[in-house]
Amino acid sequence: MDAHYFTAFCYEKIKQGLPNAKIKDSDRLVNWARLVKSDAEIGFMKSAAKISEKGMKTAMEVIKPGVRQCDAVGEIQKTLFYGTEEFGGEYSSIATLLPTGKGTSASHLTATQDKFVEGEATIIELSGVYKRYHAPMARTVLLGKTNQLKIDTMNKTIEALNAGISAIKPGNTADDVAQAFWKILDKYGIEKKSRTGYSIGIGYPPDWGEHTLNIYKGDMTVLEPNVCFHMIAVMQFGDWGVEASEAIRVTENGSELFCNFPKELHIKS
Repeated sequence: MDAHYFTAFCYEKIKQGLPNAKIKDSDRLVNWARLVKSDAEIGFMKSAAKISEKGMKTAMEVIKPGVRQCDAVGEIQKTLFYGTEEFGGEYSSIATLLPTGKGTSASHLTATQDKFVEGEATIIELSGVYKRYHAPMARTVLLGKTNQLKIDTMNKTIEALNAGISAIKPGNTADDVAQAFWKILDKYGIEKKSRTGYSIGIGYPPDWGEHTLNIYKGDMTVLEPNVCFHMIAVMQFGDWGVEASEAIRVTENGSELFCNFPKELHIKS
């Protein structure tokens, strides 16, 4: 009943076409069946991750003071579609997200025609896509002189992200990962009410999330090898924010990051 694009009109048509059927909500049964990936699916996600890395590299190159956001995201999208020499990319389930300046305090903002401003930070969240499989990644870039508060907050954010990652292994739960993550935030007095991760794999607009496992306190879903999720560490403080995220696979003994790209605050002078 909660499937994207399954409208009230569709539901009425199904009832009209199947007057003798008893219609029951499957409650995301297919989504849960997708939670543990096959080795072939893991291969698709690793290919998507290579495209994500190229897209983020482009983002760091083209985001400069005076450049229009729409021009920068155009170059990023070009890279994501071009992919690699071995394989091309596809459209992502979510548009490349590019909150900048005060916009970094909000979530899921896209590019405008405004220009990047020296002294402001920009969060880039994107995903390469291969055969509809995603490997999302988010990073933060700061234009102009260094800002120690943003650097320190980014470091605390990464510490929390790494603490959560260290708790990922078969047999542990999503709650175990969340507890390790929030333990670091509590140490620094940082408040975060939203979840810090969700399962990923195959995806179609408007979302690359599977709507099953959440990395959040109280989610007792047990982690198994080849469970994959996007772990997001975004900290927002009224009129500014920073973010880093990783696409992660549970392995036989721990975890593996799909993407290989520095998490630190990228400062461009």
